[in-house]
Amino acid sequence: MLSVNCSSFLAGLSGGVIMIGLAACAPSGKMVSNYMTDTLKVERLTPNTYVHISYLDSPTFGKVACNGLIYKSGKEVVVFDTPASDPVSKELIKWIRLKLGCEIKAIVVNHFHSDCLGGLQAFHVEGIVSYANSLTIKLAKDNGAVFPQIGFEESDTIILGNKIIVNQHFGEGHTKDNIVSYIADEEVIFGGCLIKEVGASNGNLEDANISEWSNTVRKIKEAYPQVKWIVPGHGKSGGVELLDYTIKLFEE
Repeated sequence: MLSVNCSSFLAGLSGGVIMIGLAACAPSGKMVSNYMTDTLKVERLTPNTYVHISYLDSPTFGKVACNGLIYKSGKEVVVFDTPASDPVSKELIKWIRLKLGCEIKAIVVNHFHSDCLGGLQAFHVEGIVSYANSLTIKLAKDNGAVFPQIGFEESDTIILGNKIIVNQHFGEGHTKDNIVSYIADEEVIFGGCLIKEVGASNGNLEDANISEWSNTVRKIKEAYPQVKWIVPGHGKSGGVELLDYTIKLFEE
């Protein structure tokens, strides 16, 4: 099990570590809307994290709002999941550079579906390196999609300055390859489609492992008991109640 205490984690770290830039802490603030067009919305979640929301046209579910995350440290950011298309990814990249005044050092892909990597090529064109579970890369290749560049097995740690981001595969659920990303300094989890907003339905089960879904989310809850904010792949962010709701949903 991974420790989420910064000092002890760094002292005992045995996996691969990516060192990126210098870090700085911003003053505390409440969640606010920072940007909104017909194609993209950005909302501040914590002092240094922002949820980006774009829209996927699904034959089954219609126009679906899809969440991603931005983590800012000093003048650099890591983005979690792309917007649903390359044009909207370009819009997000421009907003980050002009409004946050930051350079994007990495993009982390949650799983192989298009609501996670549909706009990945726009990041690659800008020379932004992309990371994902190795299985995500394989599945994206198998589906003929643009695929992330650097893979990891069970877990990977990115250090943005001196701030820790842990990307980990806890097990199957929404897909075989789904991961979660934990930002220790903000006590935020980006859960992607593995985590449901409270009141949500089962959603897309095409590639799901329903029998393991609840067990996987239990492992996340045990690993990060002090988490304050959880961002699902779709819908409203919240606290640990999202984990509890998801566990119960797939037990039933």
